Amino acid sequence: MAKGRISRHHHPGKRSSTSTVWLVLLMLLMLTIVLLMLLALGILSLPISSSSDPSPFQDRIKFKRLALDVGEGEGLGNKGEQWTEVLSWEPRAFIYHNFLSKEECEYLINLAKPHMAKSTVVDSKTGQSKDSRVRTSSGTFLKRGRDKVIRDIEKRIADYAFIPVEHGEGLQVLHYEVGQKYEPHYDYFLDEFNTKNGGQRIATVLMYLSDVEEGGETVFPAATGNFSSVPGWNEMSECAKRGLSVKPKMGDALLFWSMRPDATLDPSSLHGGCPVIRGNKWSSTKWMHIEEYKI
Repeated sequence: MAKGRISRHHHPGKRSSTSTVWLVLLMLLMLTIVLLMLLALGILSLPISSSSDPSPFQDRIKFKRLALDVGEGEGLGNKGEQWTEVLSWEPRAFIYHNFLSKEECEYLINLAKPHMAKSTVVDSKTGQSKDSRVRTSSGTFLKRGRDKVIRDIEKRIADYAFIPVEHGEGLQVLHYEVGQKYEPHYDYFLDEFNTKNGGQRIATVLMYLSDVEEGGETVFPAATGNFSSVPGWNEMSECAKRGLSVKPKMGDALLFWSMRPDATLDPSSLHGGCPVIRGNKWSSTKWMHIEEYKI
Protein backbone atom coordinates (compact mmCIF):
# COMPACT_ATOMS: atom_id res chain seq x y z
CA MET A 1 0.00 0.00 0.00
CA ALA A 2 1.51 3.27 -1.11
CA LYS A 3 2.14 5.81 1.57
CA GLY A 4 0.43 9.12 1.04
CA ARG A 5 2.69 12.07 0.60
CA ILE A 6 2.27 14.98 2.90
CA SER A 7 1.92 18.09 0.83
CA ARG A 8 3.40 21.30 2.19
CA HIS A 9 1.62 24.48 1.19
CA HIS A 10 3.57 27.73 1.04
CA HIS A 11 1.92 30.97 2.14
CA PRO A 12 3.52 33.81 0.16
CA GLY A 13 1.30 36.40 1.88
CA LYS A 14 2.62 35.41 5.30
CA ARG A 15 6.24 35.53 4.11
CA SER A 16 5.62 38.96 2.57
CA SER A 17 4.15 40.39 5.78
CA THR A 18 7.12 39.03 7.77
CA SER A 19 9.54 40.73 5.38
CA THR A 20 7.65 44.01 5.73
CA VAL A 21 7.89 43.86 9.53
CA TRP A 22 11.64 43.29 9.36
CA LEU A 23 12.02 46.16 6.88
CA VAL A 24 10.12 48.56 9.17
CA LEU A 25 12.22 47.49 12.17
CA LEU A 26 15.42 48.02 10.17
CA MET A 27 14.31 51.52 9.14
CA LEU A 28 13.45 52.41 12.75
CA LEU A 29 16.88 51.17 13.85
CA MET A 30 18.61 53.29 11.20
CA LEU A 31 16.57 56.38 12.20
CA THR A 32 17.49 55.86 15.85
CA ILE A 33 21.19 55.64 14.96
CA VAL A 34 21.00 58.87 12.91
CA LEU A 35 19.25 60.74 15.76
CA LEU A 36 21.82 59.52 18.27
CA MET A 37 24.64 60.69 15.98
CA LEU A 38 23.03 64.16 15.64
CA LEU A 39 22.66 64.42 19.42
CA ALA A 40 26.26 63.28 19.96
CA LEU A 41 27.61 65.84 17.48
CA GLY A 42 25.57 68.61 19.10
CA ILE A 43 23.69 69.40 15.87
CA LEU A 44 20.34 68.59 17.46
CA SER A 45 19.21 69.38 21.00
CA LEU A 46 15.94 68.38 22.58
CA PRO A 47 13.66 71.02 24.20
CA ILE A 48 13.41 70.55 27.96
CA SER A 49 10.30 71.67 29.82
CA SER A 50 10.41 72.75 33.45
CA SER A 51 7.87 71.82 36.10
CA SER A 52 7.15 75.48 36.77
CA ASP A 53 6.34 76.12 33.12
CA PRO A 54 4.50 73.14 31.66
CA SER A 55 3.28 74.89 28.51
CA PRO A 56 4.69 73.00 25.49
CA PHE A 57 4.45 76.08 23.27
CA GLN A 58 6.87 78.01 25.45
CA ASP A 59 9.62 75.50 24.72
CA ARG A 60 10.41 76.52 21.16
CA ILE A 61 12.41 73.90 19.32
CA LYS A 62 16.07 74.85 19.07
CA PHE A 63 18.63 73.37 16.66
CA LYS A 64 22.35 73.98 16.97
CA ARG A 65 23.86 74.62 13.56
CA LEU A 66 27.37 73.94 12.38
CA ALA A 67 29.47 76.86 11.13
CA LEU A 68 28.53 77.73 7.56
CA ASP A 69 31.05 77.66 4.73
CA VAL A 70 30.60 81.17 3.37
CA GLY A 71 32.91 80.58 0.46
CA GLU A 72 35.13 83.65 0.60
CA GLY A 73 36.63 83.60 4.08
CA GLU A 74 34.81 83.63 7.38
CA GLY A 75 33.17 87.04 7.07
CA LEU A 76 33.85 90.23 8.99
CA GLY A 77 34.21 90.07 12.79
CA ASN A 78 33.27 87.48 15.39
CA LYS A 79 29.66 86.23 15.38
CA GLY A 80 29.69 84.26 18.64
CA GLU A 81 27.61 81.11 19.14
CA GLN A 82 25.20 80.48 16.27
CA TRP A 83 22.01 78.44 16.53
CA THR A 84 18.63 78.20 14.82
CA GLU A 85 15.23 78.51 16.49
CA VAL A 86 12.00 77.26 14.95
CA LEU A 87 9.37 79.98 15.49
CA SER A 88 6.40 78.66 13.59
CA TRP A 89 5.24 76.14 10.98
CA GLU A 90 2.34 78.33 9.80
CA PRO A 91 3.96 80.40 8.47
CA ARG A 92 7.27 78.58 8.26
CA ALA A 93 9.53 80.94 10.21
CA PHE A 94 12.98 80.48 11.76
CA ILE A 95 15.53 82.66 13.54
CA TYR A 96 19.26 82.19 13.02
CA HIS A 97 20.84 83.78 16.10
CA ASN A 98 24.10 85.70 15.60
CA PHE A 99 23.87 85.32 11.84
CA LEU A 100 25.81 88.57 11.37
CA SER A 101 28.66 89.95 13.46
CA LYS A 102 28.50 93.41 15.02
CA GLU A 103 31.11 94.55 12.51
CA GLU A 104 29.01 93.32 9.56
CA CYS A 105 25.93 95.12 10.91
CA GLU A 106 27.84 98.37 11.29
CA TYR A 107 29.40 97.92 7.84
CA LEU A 108 25.99 97.65 6.15
CA ILE A 109 24.62 100.65 8.07
CA ASN A 110 27.61 102.86 7.21
CA LEU A 111 27.50 101.75 3.57
CA ALA A 112 23.80 102.62 3.29
CA LYS A 113 23.64 105.88 5.29
CA PRO A 114 24.74 108.29 2.53
CA HIS A 115 22.08 106.91 0.15
CA MET A 116 19.01 106.63 2.38
CA ALA A 117 15.71 107.91 0.97
CA LYS A 118 12.05 107.56 1.92
CA SER A 119 10.92 103.97 1.51
CA THR A 120 8.42 103.12 -1.21
CA VAL A 121 6.23 100.16 -2.17
CA VAL A 122 5.89 98.38 -5.51
CA ASP A 123 2.94 99.34 -7.71
CA SER A 124 1.25 96.08 -8.75
CA LYS A 125 0.11 97.60 -12.06
CA THR A 126 3.31 99.25 -13.29
CA GLY A 127 6.02 97.54 -11.24
CA GLN A 128 7.38 100.97 -10.37
CA SER A 129 8.08 102.24 -6.86
CA LYS A 130 5.50 104.56 -5.31
CA ASP A 131 5.07 106.47 -2.06
CA SER A 132 2.72 104.98 0.52
CA ARG A 133 1.63 105.80 4.06
CA VAL A 134 1.74 102.10 4.99
CA ARG A 135 5.55 102.29 4.91
CA THR A 136 7.19 105.23 6.65
CA SER A 137 10.82 104.14 6.96
CA SER A 138 13.81 105.22 4.88
CA GLY A 139 15.96 102.81 2.88
CA THR A 140 18.32 102.01 0.03
CA PHE A 141 19.41 99.01 -2.04
CA LEU A 142 22.91 97.52 -2.13
CA LYS A 143 23.64 95.77 -5.42
CA ARG A 144 24.04 92.01 -5.27
CA GLY A 145 27.72 91.02 -5.12
CA ARG A 146 28.78 94.64 -4.59
CA ASP A 147 31.89 93.80 -2.53
CA LYS A 148 33.48 90.95 -0.61
CA VAL A 149 31.61 91.59 2.66
CA ILE A 150 28.26 91.59 0.87
CA ARG A 151 29.21 88.50 -1.17
CA ASP A 152 30.06 86.70 2.08
CA ILE A 153 26.70 87.62 3.60
CA GLU A 154 24.78 86.67 0.45
CA LYS A 155 26.54 83.31 0.29
CA ARG A 156 25.64 82.72 3.94
CA ILE A 157 21.99 83.57 3.22
CA ALA A 158 21.99 81.11 0.31
CA ASP A 159 23.39 78.37 2.57
CA TYR A 160 20.82 79.17 5.27
CA ALA A 161 17.79 79.15 2.96
CA PHE A 162 19.08 76.56 0.45
CA ILE A 163 18.27 79.02 -2.33
CA PRO A 164 21.01 80.01 -4.86
CA VAL A 165 22.58 83.46 -4.54
CA GLU A 166 21.48 84.24 -8.11
CA HIS A 167 17.80 83.96 -7.07
CA GLY A 168 18.08 86.88 -4.64
CA GLU A 169 17.45 90.58 -5.11
CA GLY A 170 19.99 93.09 -3.82
CA LEU A 171 20.10 93.75 -0.09
CA GLN A 172 17.70 96.45 1.07
CA VAL A 173 18.83 98.37 4.16
CA LEU A 174 16.04 100.05 6.16
CA HIS A 175 16.01 102.61 8.97
CA TYR A 176 13.03 103.20 11.26
CA GLU A 177 12.95 106.18 13.62
CA VAL A 178 10.46 106.70 16.47
CA GLY A 179 6.89 106.30 15.19
CA GLN A 180 7.91 104.79 11.85
CA LYS A 181 6.43 101.44 10.81
CA TYR A 182 5.43 99.09 7.99
CA GLU A 183 1.81 97.96 7.99
CA PRO A 184 1.10 94.20 7.54
CA HIS A 185 1.68 93.08 3.95
CA TYR A 186 2.76 90.12 1.82
CA ASP A 187 6.15 89.81 0.17
CA TYR A 188 4.71 87.73 -2.67
CA PHE A 189 3.07 89.37 -5.69
CA LEU A 190 -0.51 89.06 -6.87
CA ASP A 191 0.17 90.30 -10.40
CA GLU A 192 2.09 89.00 -13.43
CA PHE A 193 4.16 92.14 -14.03
CA ASN A 194 6.34 91.80 -10.93
CA THR A 195 6.99 88.11 -11.49
CA LYS A 196 8.54 88.53 -14.94
CA ASN A 197 12.02 88.70 -13.42
CA GLY A 198 12.73 85.63 -11.31
CA GLY A 199 9.16 84.49 -10.90
CA GLN A 200 7.37 84.65 -7.56
CA ARG A 201 9.12 85.60 -4.32
CA ILE A 202 9.45 82.38 -2.35
CA ALA A 203 11.21 83.44 0.88
CA THR A 204 12.59 86.41 2.81
CA VAL A 205 15.56 86.79 5.14
CA LEU A 206 15.24 89.81 7.45
CA MET A 207 18.47 90.66 9.27
CA TYR A 208 18.42 92.93 12.32
CA LEU A 209 21.33 95.36 12.24
CA SER A 210 20.60 96.99 15.61
CA ASP A 211 18.81 96.44 18.90
CA VAL A 212 15.66 98.49 19.56
CA GLU A 213 14.90 99.85 23.02
CA GLU A 214 11.14 99.49 22.63
CA GLY A 215 8.83 98.56 19.75
CA GLY A 216 9.96 97.80 16.22
CA GLU A 217 9.01 94.11 16.41
CA THR A 218 8.24 92.05 13.31
CA VAL A 219 4.68 90.73 13.69
CA PHE A 220 2.81 87.95 11.86
CA PRO A 221 -0.87 88.69 12.60
CA ALA A 222 -2.17 85.70 10.59
CA ALA A 223 0.12 83.11 12.23
CA THR A 224 -1.45 80.24 14.17
CA GLY A 225 -0.68 79.54 17.83
CA ASN A 226 -1.21 80.68 21.41
CA PHE A 227 1.39 83.43 21.38
CA SER A 228 0.39 84.98 24.71
CA SER A 229 2.20 82.09 26.42
CA VAL A 230 5.54 82.92 24.79
CA PRO A 231 8.28 84.18 27.18
CA GLY A 232 8.68 87.96 27.00
CA TRP A 233 5.06 88.51 25.91
CA ASN A 234 4.52 91.24 28.53
CA GLU A 235 7.55 93.12 27.21
CA MET A 236 6.10 93.32 23.70
CA SER A 237 4.39 96.43 22.34
CA GLU A 238 0.63 96.41 21.78
CA CYS A 239 1.23 96.12 18.05
CA ALA A 240 3.38 93.01 18.55
CA LYS A 241 0.66 91.30 20.58
CA ARG A 242 -1.48 90.98 17.47
CA GLY A 243 0.26 87.73 16.56
CA LEU A 244 3.60 85.92 16.41
CA SER A 245 6.28 88.54 17.02
CA VAL A 246 10.06 88.80 16.83
CA LYS A 247 11.96 91.41 18.83
CA PRO A 248 14.89 92.91 16.90
CA LYS A 249 18.32 91.82 18.14
CA MET A 250 21.50 92.90 16.43
CA GLY A 251 22.92 90.10 14.28
CA ASP A 252 19.86 87.84 14.27
CA ALA A 253 18.29 86.79 10.94
CA LEU A 254 14.62 85.90 10.48
CA LEU A 255 13.85 83.51 7.62
CA PHE A 256 10.22 83.06 6.60
CA TRP A 257 8.58 81.51 3.56
CA SER A 258 5.95 83.22 1.42
CA MET A 259 5.10 79.97 -0.33
CA ARG A 260 4.17 76.55 1.00
CA PRO A 261 6.09 73.37 0.06
CA ASP A 262 3.38 72.62 -2.54
CA ALA A 263 4.24 75.95 -4.29
CA THR A 264 0.99 77.70 -3.29
CA LEU A 265 1.06 81.18 -1.75
CA ASP A 266 0.94 81.21 2.04
CA PRO A 267 -1.44 83.89 3.41
CA SER A 268 -0.19 83.22 6.95
CA SER A 269 3.10 84.91 5.89
CA LEU A 270 1.34 88.29 6.29
CA HIS A 271 3.77 90.42 8.31
CA GLY A 272 4.51 93.97 9.35
CA GLY A 273 7.00 96.16 11.18
CA CYS A 274 5.62 97.59 14.44
CA PRO A 275 6.20 101.31 15.18
CA VAL A 276 9.45 102.12 16.98
CA ILE A 277 8.60 103.54 20.40
CA ARG A 278 12.10 104.23 21.75
CA GLY A 279 15.42 104.11 19.92
CA ASN A 280 16.22 103.35 16.27
CA LYS A 281 15.78 100.25 14.16
CA TRP A 282 18.14 99.23 11.37
CA SER A 283 17.48 96.11 9.30
CA SER A 284 18.41 94.53 5.98
CA THR A 285 16.09 92.47 3.79
CA LYS A 286 16.89 89.84 1.17
CA TRP A 287 14.00 88.72 -1.06
CA MET A 288 14.49 85.43 -2.89
CA HIS A 289 12.69 84.16 -5.99
CA ILE A 290 11.81 80.79 -7.48
CA GLU A 291 14.07 81.41 -10.48
CA GLU A 292 17.21 83.42 -11.17
CA TYR A 293 16.71 87.15 -10.54
CA LYS A 294 18.58 89.14 -13.17
CA ILE A 295 20.28 92.37 -12.08
